[in-house]
Amino acid sequence: MNKSKLIASCVLGCLGLVIGGAMFVSGSARNVGASPVVSATARATTPADPVAASGMAEVVMLTTAEDLGLPRIGMILDPERTAIVITDPQNDFLSPDGVAWGVVGESVTENKTVENLEKLFAVGKERNIPVFVSPHYYFPHDHKWRFEGALETLMHKIHMFDRKGELSVAGFEGSGADWLERYKPYIMGDNVIVTSPHKVYGPETNDLVLQLRKRGIEKVVLAGMSANLCTESHMRELVEQGFQVTVAMDATAGAKTPAGDGYKVALANFHYIASAVVSTDAAVAGLKKAFVKEAE
Repeated sequence: MNKSKLIASCVLGCLGLVIGGAMFVSGSARNVGASPVVSATARATTPADPVAASGMAEVVMLTTAEDLGLPRIGMILDPERTAIVITDPQNDFLSPDGVAWGVVGESVTENKTVENLEKLFAVGKERNIPVFVSPHYYFPHDHKWRFEGALETLMHKIHMFDRKGELSVAGFEGSGADWLERYKPYIMGDNVIVTSPHKVYGPETNDLVLQLRKRGIEKVVLAGMSANLCTESHMRELVEQGFQVTVAMDATAGAKTPAGDGYKVALANFHYIASAVVSTDAAVAGLKKAFVKEAE
């Protein structure tokens, strides 16, 4: 074979490899369906491939199941960079004895929010997934603010999330600011990080973002109370800070007042802003696939 024929043969061979590879990628992309948990089986066999090299069998993605006319971006659950964030899992929101139960209780009951939040705490414990809890506390000095919004005024008036002081736990046990009793065994776990308290709705006033970044977290499964206030505000700020966020849509709830249904308001914005909006069961299933259970 002369030199020109040899060169032509090599070029054609390379083109064949490129075209074949493109067809494989295109075909793989078409296989991603509308399931809330999409698992793409790793096909690479070379050590250079990060999935193959790590021994992972699947790349797990959470994606919105329902077609709402919006792009369904989805979020890959990378176990090295994914955490659960839960806002305000406290008595004043989630207990029938809480001061906000009269307006949030119906939504909490409908969504089975208490039970679904426990599912997230439980999978976090089972698979050693980092869980960040962003609580809401008010201390005596917070009641000296010179101006407030509508719900800030109401929360202070009904003494929601009140504590005796920053360094005092006097009267805290079983109070409205305390955790729901069934969550305490989980929150005491080594995988749970309780941040400093946020003061209005979002994490701009606490150290959540710092704690996430210090742990190398880039992706968040978000849940908690209440949907259109603290949960939505956390979603918005985390997105602004460069995190990917998936919302567990039935692990939250909102107030129902003449002003509107807070949960329905938030659900629309979750779909507009988050990478994915999924059921708690779908989130848990995805997390179990992504985080391999440690050997006992």
